Amino acid sequence: MTTPASAPPGVYHSRSRVTRIRVASAAAGLALVLLGYLIGRLQGGSQTPAAAARPPVTSSPAVAATASAEPSSPPTTPAPGGTDAYSIIQAEAASGQQGTQVQDTEDAGGGQNVGWIGNGDWLRFDDVDFGDQPARTFAARVAADTDDAGGRIEVRIDSPGNEPAGTLTIEDTGGWQDWESDKTEITPTAGRHTVFLTFGRDGDGEFVNLNYFAFTH
Repeated sequence: MTTPASAPPGVYHSRSRVTRIRVASAAAGLALVLLGYLIGRLQGGSQTPAAAARPPVTSSPAVAATASAEPSSPPTTPAPGGTDAYSIIQAEAASGQQGTQVQDTEDAGGGQNVGWIGNGDWLRFDDVDFGDQPARTFAARVAADTDDAGGRIEVRIDSPGNEPAGTLTIEDTGGWQDWESDKTEITPTAGRHTVFLTFGRDGDGEFVNLNYFAFTH
């Protein structure tokens, strides 16, 4: 019976070394897998990723300036048209009248005046704008030629039946074309109104000519 020859010692040593290398490689591979798993768990945190934090909302300087400058209510502005109460208002420009007539005037500047004014007559001026600052004075350019008791010009607002806001007493100026300027205080008046000039005297007959008038603060 033939006994198989034993492998040389070098062969056993080589096989044993290869086996050890393979085992070590497998262990190293398993260690790397476990390490990767652990790192993934640590880095992953919760399963749902956190939402990105939103930056704070701030208004741009231009928008903020616009918002702060915007008024709470629209500014008020005068409506177009109307008559400026502080300009010279010609008597013959009345919107309506009772008992008066127009004639050429000899006053400086020429033009016309309203004459033949007697007790109970009136002139109406529509849409007179006094603005926001109240008027406090009524001034008129007048002429009169009468030896009797003088009359009066009464300023009434919005209706000829309202109480006078002011009364200008008329005195003799020396002639129907001898012009003088006179004034009187009135109840402070602002806004836009119809102005009536009513004429009165304690007697009959004409007593004044009126060229123009204006209001002042």
